[in-house]
Amino acid sequence: AALNPWDVMLCVSGTAIACENALVVAIICYSPALRTPMFVLVGSLATADLLAGIGLILNFVFQYVIRSETVSLLTVGFLVASFAASVSSLLAITVDRYLSLYNALTYYSERTVLCIHTMLAGAWGVSLCLGLLPVLGWNCLHDRTSCSVVRPLTKSNVTLLSASFFLIFLIMLHLYIEICKIVCRHAHQIALQQHFLTASHYVTTKKGVSTLAIILGTFGASWLPFAIYCVVGDPDYPSVYTYATLLPATYNSMINPIIYAYRNQEIQRSMWVLFCGCFQAKVSFRSRSPSDV
Repeated sequence: AALNPWDVMLCVSGTAIACENALVVAIICYSPALRTPMFVLVGSLATADLLAGIGLILNFVFQYVIRSETVSLLTVGFLVASFAASVSSLLAITVDRYLSLYNALTYYSERTVLCIHTMLAGAWGVSLCLGLLPVLGWNCLHDRTSCSVVRPLTKSNVTLLSASFFLIFLIMLHLYIEICKIVCRHAHQIALQQHFLTASHYVTTKKGVSTLAIILGTFGASWLPFAIYCVVGDPDYPSVYTYATLLPATYNSMINPIIYAYRNQEIQRSMWVLFCGCFQAKVSFRSRSPSDV
């Protein structure tokens, strides 16, 4: 079959996603120091995005090399599970950041570790179930009238996925608003103790709020168009609409390593050691706490 340029772009996007996140996973696995709950969550996100990138590559290969309904269901289910795990990991990171600020005194306890592991187990379990639904029969291979804008997923299937995304997005929005309130309250308390609000306190607070806005804005801009189109779109619409909304959604997995991994100075130091085999003591690094945004 003739190559569809949109499929080529998705494959290129998947390759970039896989390379970026494979590096993050390698760094976290290579560095024993990166075993805190925060890096466990970052590793979960990178693993999910890595699988999503591999899924995009496999979907391209099987679409043009091995054309099979069974393979199509497997690759679509794999992609659904991977992207669901990515979005769920983002929610877990948001919850972790909120807890690190709201319960700062008890954050570094065994209860927090258990909470993080429980969240991740639940996130991956739900994601796996969502990915298995098309394989177990929730597809439109034998009933074309029930197809959605994402074949072979049914309309009810993509509606469920979109509703889940909207719920996660609203939860993240609420938590980030609460985080902003906590950050501003802390800055105000420091100002009262020092009897005035210094320029550094104002800059730090503004930077933290701006970073949160960028994180949530990037996530929403990437996934909201596709989630909305899945609900309002019709399978008879030109496929270019599906591609045009799906491609930006994949960019979120490309941006995640930059936001959550490569900006972290502990990961930068581990990357330096991994590639150079040595660490120059004259280079100063500051270890970030989980509440850093």
